[in-house]
Amino acid sequence: MGPAPLEGVAMKLNLKGSRLIRILQFAICNLQCGTLSRLKSTLRRHWPILPLPSNVACSVLASGFVVFSLKFSSEAYAASFSNPASVIIVVGAPGESEFGSNFVHAATLWQEACVRADCRCLTLGLDSDSQTNDFMHLERALIDEPKEGLAPFWLVLVGHGTFDGKEARFNLRGPDVTGSDLAKWLRPFTRPMAVVDSTSCSAPLLSKLSGTNRVVVTATRTGNEQYYVHFGTYLAEAIANPEADLDKDGQVSVLEAFLYGSRRTAQFYKTEGRIATEHALLDDNGDNLGTPADWFRGLHATKKAKDNAGLDGLFAAQFCLVPSEAERGLTQEQRARRDALERAVLVFREKKGALPDDDYYGQLEKLLLDLARFYAANISPGASP
Repeated sequence: MGPAPLEGVAMKLNLKGSRLIRILQFAICNLQCGTLSRLKSTLRRHWPILPLPSNVACSVLASGFVVFSLKFSSEAYAASFSNPASVIIVVGAPGESEFGSNFVHAATLWQEACVRADCRCLTLGLDSDSQTNDFMHLERALIDEPKEGLAPFWLVLVGHGTFDGKEARFNLRGPDVTGSDLAKWLRPFTRPMAVVDSTSCSAPLLSKLSGTNRVVVTATRTGNEQYYVHFGTYLAEAIANPEADLDKDGQVSVLEAFLYGSRRTAQFYKTEGRIATEHALLDDNGDNLGTPADWFRGLHATKKAKDNAGLDGLFAAQFCLVPSEAERGLTQEQRARRDALERAVLVFREKKGALPDDDYYGQLEKLLLDLARFYAANISPGASP
């Protein structure tokens, strides 16, 4: 099918630019996930005013996605999104059908969040070709992804994991991907990055992937927590859920989603009267250790690791997929500068008691004044910081 039928449908539905691309994203991912009825239900939920009179229109939209993507250059495609962030969602081999449906549900929630964020999103593992080598496709996707810049990058793993005592693996259709594979593929990246591994046995990936300018979330605290994990679904539910917005700034950070997902997971085991077999960790200070949710009070970690490493959570608290309206008004450079100033204040506060009061408050005042000057120069009156 050429582009003309697709454009005809788009004209009838009065769709243009990034809005058309976002609808096509939903079309293709929902056809991967299931039926046309599911696709129409999703479209109506997010664009209730769109006239979708028949399955034909939905089929044309979905089947035209590849043609539409090929018609435009990668630069034009990227420019059609207001949010420069990019997300790769990888859905692993489902195993039992019950698990597979849960994985599809979690992936769909991530896809919906990406649409709300108006960012680029690639989903692997949901097409119907049972012979697909997802290992190769993931490697190719990471090779093609830009390595430098300020635009955030998300890698989200949904599915089953295994651990052989030495290496954690994410189970794919085709060869499994190891923590060492991911570490090698991600090594060239200097962009701000969040890696979310919501699989069983995922903890060993933390030590492989931890680093500067990165947030790493694992669903378990050891490689031996090998049973099906519920944390991944709860985390996916949180990433664009206002209920998870603890600081009420109009957006949900990785840290807030991690805390929400961990709390819901603990509630699940308590309600079911079962011993918890999963304990999620978050690392964003590059120390390879990770911090559990019960070490936080609100958004602030109250405990340090044994080696007195810096607190986790400062970077993760600033890393959001769906930005608030105020956040969308900042450039990438402004956001990076603001985040650096805020982290400097929070890190310095940990020195209270280690410095004479005059020195402490004098240096803190300078940091706060720098932050105040940034807001005065870059935040419009009436906008929330």
